[in-house]
Amino acid sequence: MSFAKVYSAQVNLLKGAIVTIEVDLSKGLHTFSVVGLPDKAVDESKDRVSGAIKNSGYKSPKAKNQKITVSLSPADLKKEGPFFDLAIAMAYLKSAGEIKFNSEKKIFLGELGLDGTLRSIRGALPLAEEAKRKGYEEIYLPKENAVEAALVEGIKIFGAESLKNVISHIDETKNPERKQKKIIPQPRTKINYKKETKENQSGDFADIRGQEGAKRGLEIAAAGGHNIAMYGPPGTGKTMLARVFSGLLPDLSTEEVLEITGIHSVAGNIRGELVCFPPFRAPHHTSSYVSIVGGGTYPKPGEVTLAHRGVLFLKGVPLSVKSPYSRTYTLIDVPQIEPYYA
Repeated sequence: MSFAKVYSAQVNLLKGAIVTIEVDLSKGLHTFSVVGLPDKAVDESKDRVSGAIKNSGYKSPKAKNQKITVSLSPADLKKEGPFFDLAIAMAYLKSAGEIKFNSEKKIFLGELGLDGTLRSIRGALPLAEEAKRKGYEEIYLPKENAVEAALVEGIKIFGAESLKNVISHIDETKNPERKQKKIIPQPRTKINYKKETKENQSGDFADIRGQEGAKRGLEIAAAGGHNIAMYGPPGTGKTMLARVFSGLLPDLSTEEVLEITGIHSVAGNIRGELVCFPPFRAPHHTSSYVSIVGGGTYPKPGEVTLAHRGVLFLKGVPLSVKSPYSRTYTLIDVPQIEPYYA
């Protein structure tokens, strides 16, 4: 077989997008090309994949005189990041006849090291949610991301340590020289709502002495979901009150935990951890507009998005219209902010 198709996914804004990986082998001088709007990280995957395959005990793609074409579709979606290394390696090995497996209803995710080890990726949770939504049944991804992805019900999560680990689980050739070792599916992840953990995250409101009027105002704001403006000279406790404020907010529901964890996973702030409590974000007053609202050359959520369902603390807000803070004023009265990238 000189053609193979497998499926992968990548982060697209705050959600996942399914990507089809097709590999075609043909006779000719050796070339290894990746098409389908790949960025530099995706284009360099051919070197990572070649090294990983060779060091996993298989013939390197560069050891043969053959033309290798890797197509990533849909072609109009820009492919970014190292999400596709594992999928490309599995598709190549299948097209070369080295392994045999049914690729339908399976998603392969993960960056490969030259020794074949799998490295964690960002956005595992939204990618798992998108895979389930599209009807896929199994996901193979780095072990570090398995706990996060296992928050999604109705889909099997297999956390692997290496390319060889995935092959030994999925290969149907039954080669007696290769040990068959199955990967145990990741158990469903349960959300921890322990009260003491929440207090450690935000501080205890009872530890603040005095400021009874400010405390009462914070309680009313937390109950009604209101914005707060605190005025006073330095050293009177404004920052301390703001930090413990997130501890007054209601506990997050399961849907809200999934939503917030997905956002922080896309931003690359967590690796296998869960955000179980309202987040507290306090950007510096010199922060750029992009870091607060979001965007950049490689778009990521800004502080406004990262504070979703939590507290965004803007300390020392300047009145200058040129300040990045001033551009957040229009967001204060908006009940829901859609994902936005500058």
